[in-house]
Amino acid sequence: MAKGGRADFADLLDSTGANSTVDGHNAPVAREQAPRPHVPDGKPLEISLEDLIGNPLNPREKVNVDDLASIAEIQLQPALIVDRGTFLKLWPDLESHLGSAKYVVVNGNRRLRAAHEYGRTTLEVVIKNEVAATRATLRAASLRENVERENLDVIDEARGVQALVDDCDGNGAAAGRQLGKSKMWVSQRLTLLKLAPELQAKLRAGELAVRDARELGRVPEPEQVARWAALFEKKLSRDDDSTGSKPEPRNIDATKIAKTFKKWGAGTDVLASALYTYLDGDGVTDLIEQLNQISVSNGQ
Repeated sequence: MAKGGRADFADLLDSTGANSTVDGHNAPVAREQAPRPHVPDGKPLEISLEDLIGNPLNPREKVNVDDLASIAEIQLQPALIVDRGTFLKLWPDLESHLGSAKYVVVNGNRRLRAAHEYGRTTLEVVIKNEVAATRATLRAASLRENVERENLDVIDEARGVQALVDDCDGNGAAAGRQLGKSKMWVSQRLTLLKLAPELQAKLRAGELAVRDARELGRVPEPEQVARWAALFEKKLSRDDDSTGSKPEPRNIDATKIAKTFKKWGAGTDVLASALYTYLDGDGVTDLIEQLNQISVSNGQ
């Protein structure tokens, strides 16, 4: 593959499949296997890139390493890896993806890619086979770093969450516990996968807010684009009504606004309709909470 192309690095290695001297799954019994260093779990060490392969389960579709050019001189954080055999116990069908690699990178796939890209020959790693206790624990370990540290593309993230839920036998709460997230958070991410393809593209491009995307994901797909167009038009209209002289919220006198409403003789039905038009769904929810707080403060 050309330099800079998307790969899991199997194509960068001599793929030997079942003939790997490390795995030895189908290797001839008489063949002597190459010696492997004795390395205790959790101790950092340098391993040749030839012995490492990127995680085939990595949720990222696109990998950009432009910001990691400094890895040619210094690696700030070790990658987390598991033994080839440990990985294949969970996903034996992915053996062909590993080539002749002895280890699979669970966390640190961008560092591995950057090491290849910028001319390193080794990578500092930590072996932690315990993260591969189950499919769910290994997938969660890979996904957790992306979610918390590397601003994973939101659709890639949602697909990773869906895979984790599948590994947890469809239990969203269990998947959430693996990630340190709530069941609600998991449900919200899965809702994004219900978006029409064109809306998923807008979400990835930053043209659709995640909050709006979650609401649209609850709408039947044939109606989503029309609903989004109406929402977009509403926001454009709101922006057109805004002026540069509009005061900051802290300068608005609530008493004067109340007197204006009273002067107009506006009833609750008119106020409700006006506020609903001005505020979005979350804004209405916040308004209700604030009204409840005011009511409590006034002893009502």
